[in-house]
Amino acid sequence: MSWVRVYIHMVFSTKNREPFLNSKELRKQVFQHIKQNAEEKEIWLDCVNGYSDHAHCLISLNKNQSISKVAQLIKGESSFWINQNNLTENKFMWQDDYWTVGVSESHLQQNREYIFQQEEHHRKTTFKEEVEEFMRKYGWQLIQE
Repeated sequence: MSWVRVYIHMVFSTKNREPFLNSKELRKQVFQHIKQNAEEKEIWLDCVNGYSDHAHCLISLNKNQSISKVAQLIKGESSFWINQNNLTENKFMWQDDYWTVGVSESHLQQNREYIFQQEEHHRKTTFKEEVEEFMRKYGWQLIQE
């Protein structure tokens, strides 16, 4: 029997970073749905949270899952659900791109706390600043198409 435990921290934003998720109640509803949908699709979503223009997910991949497939399942279904239920004034879309890094087991709790504290975090730091910090920390470069 195979045993796999690979944790990733995935971040994705709304299309053009539009603040579609502009209330705490809406974010709670959307993130609860993402969690429920992930469970139905056998995606181990440890935690999910975010702010008005993005979401953070801590995910443990299983032996048959790829990062791209998990991102597609989470983002695609949640966009469909948000639009189907008319939860935003304009058509909701996630940005095509996402950011993902591996998380060691020794950093899981720290990562969870960071994800759960998004409301407080973004009172002081914009999403753009957060992305720039991730880029510095992990050596990423933004490639303009």
